[in-house]
Amino acid sequence: GKEVVIANAIIAILTIGGQQLFSFFTFSCPCHVGQNLIYGLAFLGAPALILLVVGYALNNQTWRLVTGKRSPLGEETTPNRLLQCKLICLVLCSISGRALVAPVTWLAVTLINGSYYVCAMSEYVSVHYYGANPNVTASERRRILAAFPCSQLVPPELTRARDEVILLLRYQSQVAGWLLIAVVVITVFLSYCLASCFSPLSFLHFRYWSSYVHNEQELFDEATDQHSRLYAMQHVRKFFGFVPGSENVKEIRIPSLREWQAISGLAFLKRVDEEHYDYSLLHDWALKESVSEKYLKTDEDP
Repeated sequence: GKEVVIANAIIAILTIGGQQLFSFFTFSCPCHVGQNLIYGLAFLGAPALILLVVGYALNNQTWRLVTGKRSPLGEETTPNRLLQCKLICLVLCSISGRALVAPVTWLAVTLINGSYYVCAMSEYVSVHYYGANPNVTASERRRILAAFPCSQLVPPELTRARDEVILLLRYQSQVAGWLLIAVVVITVFLSYCLASCFSPLSFLHFRYWSSYVHNEQELFDEATDQHSRLYAMQHVRKFFGFVPGSENVKEIRIPSLREWQAISGLAFLKRVDEEHYDYSLLHDWALKESVSEKYLKTDEDP
């Protein structure tokens, strides 16, 4: 839908901006044998991995998929294992598609930029690109090539060779970046085509279903908020003797020390039977304890 496209576009733009700032303020190639590769790959892969994990974590479908799956009740509500596995695979594909937007954007932009790739691969360039004194040892050659990303460390006689190496590595990096973009675009397009071909709904029916699911979720969220507020209101009224926002409060209840201790603590979501839970200590107290008659009258609104 349009909302998904807009959200993905915003994520991609923010990732591009973050990558540019990240490269400008933090990236500085060490230009040392053995360290260039680790440093370049770390800056190329570690942020992409972090963005992937964040993408999974920020998607509500991830938590809907995993929450409560180890509960004994979960096994009773999934009679058709094959269908359940298919649905899980479809949801995982959808979640992964959303989660991959930021890391793929990061990898594509960094490869097109070329700085990380040049730093990581400079010491592994073929020997014929080294233009002076080919009789040096292999270790010395790697040391010189590793210094190519840092122009101030390159001897004047190797400036031309250094420029050729940098151009070659930037070419390889940018080609890899554009190939990555092309593969992702083609994969996404083919995935949508296959999903549409195997959809049991027609085009207009699918639009109606999407609209229904969206509206149902909005209404469910509104009802959840109102229902939980009304339910909690009964327990708060029992504890304090009035509900916040009430007008002309004539009396308030004075909770005892034992009651304050009963609702204070870390425990929550207590299972009371096979079908119901107590959602908090106040909830548990309100359902189990009888209310004392210690009230304080008040002549005016608080």
